[in-house]
Amino acid sequence: MQMDGRGWGVWSLSASSFIVGTGSSILSALQDLFWLSKSKVEKQLQIISVLQWVLTFLVMGIACTLILMYILCTDCWAIAALYLAWLVFDWNTPRKGGRRSQWVRNWAMWRYFRDYFPIRLVKTHNLLTSRNYIFGYHPHGIMGLGAFCNFSTEATGVSQKFPGIRPYLATLAGNFRMPILRDYLMSGGICPVNRDSIDYILSKNGSGNAIIIVVGGAAESLNCTPGKNSVTLRNRKGFVKLALRHGADLVPVYSFGENEVYKQVIFEEGSWGRWVQKKFQKHIGFAPCIFHGRGLFSSNTWGLLPYSKPITTVVGEPITIPKIENPSQKEVDFYHSVYVDSLIKLFDKYKGKFGLPETEVLEVN
Repeated sequence: MQMDGRGWGVWSLSASSFIVGTGSSILSALQDLFWLSKSKVEKQLQIISVLQWVLTFLVMGIACTLILMYILCTDCWAIAALYLAWLVFDWNTPRKGGRRSQWVRNWAMWRYFRDYFPIRLVKTHNLLTSRNYIFGYHPHGIMGLGAFCNFSTEATGVSQKFPGIRPYLATLAGNFRMPILRDYLMSGGICPVNRDSIDYILSKNGSGNAIIIVVGGAAESLNCTPGKNSVTLRNRKGFVKLALRHGADLVPVYSFGENEVYKQVIFEEGSWGRWVQKKFQKHIGFAPCIFHGRGLFSSNTWGLLPYSKPITTVVGEPITIPKIENPSQKEVDFYHSVYVDSLIKLFDKYKGKFGLPETEVLEVN
């Protein structure tokens, strides 16, 4: 079969159109696949970053202790022995402000951690670098995820929002007796929540320090459940006395959404379950909770991953506190009542902006 010049022209034009059209379709499909994959990869990185912290919180201390004991029984015992010697030498470091690492605090992993929920830090007032502060963080939640992300990492920009302020998140002193875990915690600026550590930071570490204390502690964690905004505060006055002794200003902090990321079995007062929890709290310092989040591969199954619910941490207005070496109970009670009132006002002012009805009331126990 023969084609004239016009036939070849038509065939060439059709073939060119087909090739161009097919190429554009393939390119478009590849672009869609690329962006879909990127989105999925980011989501998986978010899950991994949160999972590592959950496992750190739950098992890292015990796991590292067991591994160290095992290494002592192997041919590599010298490595474990050297670390134990270092541990003895470094034992008091957590009580002297710790050993923070800006490199660790700025890990990209924490930004994925932040975006999983997401977590946000809201500044309402400036803080003077010439003063020291005690932040009262509420509520505890199951793991205090908002407290960790906002104050032990730079994921939400705490150093940019409060320039010149060094945050120290205070947690159970027992964590700093665990090998490896203690060093990991200190790298984020976490310190023991005991008098020696707090006294050192507020009196021998200059000014511009902010110690974040989760005031409700283990007792508050036993009552945290989605949809409930309650704090354990009425009889928690030790942090106020510390503030008076050092002249450190008190700053109320409320984290909206902290209680939404896990579901918990709440035992009634007087039940055997609550009795066991209180015994653990009294003798060990923490209370075991029966809780669950979502599964690793599906949000419709149960697991250890928290639900991806937004957490918004609002830092309130500082309360000026005078320095009184030996404050009376009357003085402690007065500033405690001022603090409680300030926290309630902070909650009422911002509850509507972060998903709560205007009729919601903060329960103070």
